[in-house]
Amino acid sequence: MGRFKTLILMAATAFLLASCGGGGMVRRVSEPAAGIQQLTVRADGSWSVDVRINNFSSIPMRFDAISLAMSLGSEQAGTLQGNAGISIGPESADVVTLTHSPTPAARIAMADALAGQRSIGYALKGTVNATPEEGNPREYPIERTSSLSPVPGLPGVMR
Repeated sequence: MGRFKTLILMAATAFLLASCGGGGMVRRVSEPAAGIQQLTVRADGSWSVDVRINNFSSIPMRFDAISLAMSLGSEQAGTLQGNAGISIGPESADVVTLTHSPTPAARIAMADALAGQRSIGYALKGTVNATPEEGNPREYPIERTSSLSPVPGLPGVMR
């Protein structure tokens, strides 16, 4: 009789373990993040801004409209706007390059930081539109503060 109970207990344990693990991938949609990976000052005074978008979801996401108010140091720099038009795999990141015409005050702040070979803080606040695989589009809030530093040997480039 004791052997029969042990066999039933082992079978029940095996059933429970099998039912826990074989359910497939969990579809988790998490808020993305965005930050500036690189900012390049162009000869005409405009900026080329590489925005890194992080997809923290467990499924692929399609990223479209980006609208991020940017400040540089204590100066408003305008709004980074564009259409990313990219799909990013689960728990991955990719970069979108946006052209930006900064405010005159932000241009001066950037020129001062580059001339002095100093870092400068930045802040982004706005939204990114993304659509989960087989889901509906949604607008995600973005808030990010960080800093950019001059890249040695690359004039006009901050990372």
